[in-house]
Order: sequence, then structure tokens, then C-alpha cells
Amino acid sequence: MTPDAEIPDAECDDRETIAAWQARRFQQLLAVIAGRNRFYTGKLEEAGVRLDAPAWRLPDDLARLPLTRKAELVADQDAHPPWGTALTDPIGRYTRYSQTSSTIGRPLRWIDTAESWQWMIDCWRAVYRGARVGRSDRILFTFSFGPFLGFWVAFDAAGQMGAHAIPAGGMSSQQRLAMIDAVAPTVVCCTPTYALRLAQVAAEEGRSGRPLSDSSVRVLIVAGEPGGSIPATRDRIESSWGARVIDHHGLTEVGPVSFECWEAPGFLHLNEREYICEVLDPVTLEAVPDGTPGELVITNLGRTASPVIRYRTGDVVVRRTERCVCGRTLARLEGGIITRTDDMVNIRGVNVYPSAIESIVRRFSEVVEFRSTVSQAGAMRSLAIEIELAPSVPDGRGMVTKVSRDLREALGMTVPVQIAAPGTLPRFEMKARRFVVEP
Repeated sequence: MTPDAEIPDAECDDRETIAAWQARRFQQLLAVIAGRNRFYTGKLEEAGVRLDAPAWRLPDDLARLPLTRKAELVADQDAHPPWGTALTDPIGRYTRYSQTSSTIGRPLRWIDTAESWQWMIDCWRAVYRGARVGRSDRILFTFSFGPFLGFWVAFDAAGQMGAHAIPAGGMSSQQRLAMIDAVAPTVVCCTPTYALRLAQVAAEEGRSGRPLSDSSVRVLIVAGEPGGSIPATRDRIESSWGARVIDHHGLTEVGPVSFECWEAPGFLHLNEREYICEVLDPVTLEAVPDGTPGELVITNLGRTASPVIRYRTGDVVVRRTERCVCGRTLARLEGGIITRTDDMVNIRGVNVYPSAIESIVRRFSEVVEFRSTVSQAGAMRSLAIEIELAPSVPDGRGMVTKVSRDLREALGMTVPVQIAAPGTLPRFEMKARRFVVEP
């Protein structure tokens, strides 16, 4: 293990020490925002919460605090354009702009001061440690460099760490593959979907007879979709690239909250040194025990210029708090982000999640792309799936039979599967939208 990947002692503290640390940090956060952050000062005082409370005991005292929904923040920005009132510092101190990648309604705008941006950079260094990435690495960033938070913080963190950060925005897949050949990066940051897309393009073009698995890349850090923690998707990426996949997740309004360690694939450590993370029943809003699916609720402790307190992420997770084999005691999310509370669709009495469909379809290497469409006729919803096959597949009907069979066994219902013409299904570089719900 390189010095860059050494695990800090604080990430191996016992659970009581972690909770006490979070309580002190939370009290400091409230002291900073009291009277300055109009949104949270008003919200907490309305709920009868004293921002100058002498001491906080976590997690017991969290239930006293109101939850925050994204809709509240959007409404606040609509009422007080363009930034809203959930800001702690004078507007002239904010230096960075981001926005959410909402597909419904307008995006949520988010701004940071230099100090809050630096806090997120420090959080990203924990992601790099988990991936065993350090100053000796060359990191290729294949994202659009648009206004979405994406890998922007990761890019800045790489430079501060001393690694060689290589931007690859605004390029075609062929140009990015040529860059991999030319500059020999050891790490690639992208979405799981785009990792598969690059592998597909490389296979189609032959890469001068050299497979992608012979490239210099040893690690892919993926984010933006659940695919990095879906075994079938992970396996396909790793076999195509001959490299290790490390998953990570975060949100624009929250920051980089979790990371996978090298030693335990399929689990995401929550960075509890910088976040308070709860898992609640999305209906009753009561805390659920370890091993029970629930909604992840987050308070960020260091992004004081634009904080969120008890923020409902909409991410459905299963938490585990036993010590990891890597030695960390930070809580982990088993299977990463399982789905989102607003993604589940009930089809004829069966709850269907996009991640469940992906975990089935990705088992078949012959399927290069797919799309799920939910339609409604009257009171009944139906689900259909289109699959795009590799040109080398000789029997499309046979693949339809196999995919249909596995879907039926996993979901307990028959799902129509159709073959799409080559190149007709959408390709994605950032977040993929393969699960379409028609109005």
C-alpha cells in the first residue's frame, strides 16, 4: 500500500468516538449558521430547536430536528432568486457554481465558497485513499466539464494530491481512447455506463489489434449511477478493462459522501468524519436497524457556506456498522445505492427497480445496450425492454428467450423483450436514463 492510501487512525475509531466527534462538529456547524443562514435559522427555530443548545447527543438528538427536502430548497430559490436563502456567507465570498442534473423541473443551483469547496476536495481525498490512488498516478477525467458537480472536485483534489490530472472533456470516445494510448493514464474517472461505452467502441474499432485490457489503466473510479456496485455491471467493466472498479457516490447539494475500499468490493464506506448519515423508513421516518433497507438522510458537517441538515437524498440503502476487513469502522452501504425512492414502479402488483433490471440484463455480454419503458393503459402499467445486440450475435431470437427467462425468474412476471436495431438506443457519458416512465 502506498503512503497516499494509508488509512487514517480516525477512520478506525470505535462507534462511540465517531458519534462524539460528529456531535462536536454539528454543534460547531449550528454556531456558524445561527442568524446568518436565513433558511436554516428560520427552519430550526420554527421547529423549536435551539441553535445554541449546550450539547448534542448523537444519534438520539437527531429526531428533534426537521428533515429537509429538495422541493423546499427549490421553492426557496424560486421565492428568492437566483440563490435562495440557504447561504451562510455574504454572496461576494462564493466562488464556485454547480447545479443538479434534474430531469423534471428546473435544476437546483448550488454555490460554494473557497473554504467549502476545499472541504469537498478533502472529502474526495478519502475516495482516492480507498481506491489506492496517489501522487504517482495519472488520472483521466472523461466527463463533460459542464455545470454539474460530477468529477469537478475530484479533478481539483487530484492536483492538490500531486497526481497528474488529465482533462478529457469535449472529446469523442475515439479521441479519448487515443489519449489513453498516448499518455498512458493509470486511473479513469467516469460513469459505469461510459466505462462500458468506451469498452464497446474499443472492441468495435480493434484499437490496432490491442485490447483495452492491455492498456495502462489499473483502476476505474465510477459514480453517477448504481452500476458500480451491481455485480454484473462491475464484472463486465473489469473484464473489459482488465482493471479494478471502485465505486463512489455523492450529490451536488451534499458533496462526496461515500467511497469503496479496495478490500471489500460492493460496499460503500460513509465518510462519517464529515457527514452524519441516517437511514430512515421513507414512510414512517423512523430509524431502521442495520440490514434493513431505508432512505439515506445526510447532514454535511464542513460545507458551512451552503450546508444541508437532515437532507432526504431519496437513495435507498442497506447500512452495516461492523468493522470492515480494511480496518475502517465507518458505516458501509451494502450493495451501494440500491435504488431511489422515486424510481420504484409497481407493475401488476410487483415492485420493479431499475437496478434489478440492470443486474439481470448485464449478465449477457451479447447485450451492448438496453432500455426499459413503463407505459400505462387505463389503470394498468406494463413494462417492456429493448435490447441492442453485438453485431457478432448470430441468433437474436435465442437471446430474447434467455433474457426473457431470467427476467421472469427474477421479477416473477413476464416482461416483453424486443431487439433494437444496432446503434438506435441512446448512449450516455454522464448519468444514463435507461428506465423511461411514459406519462
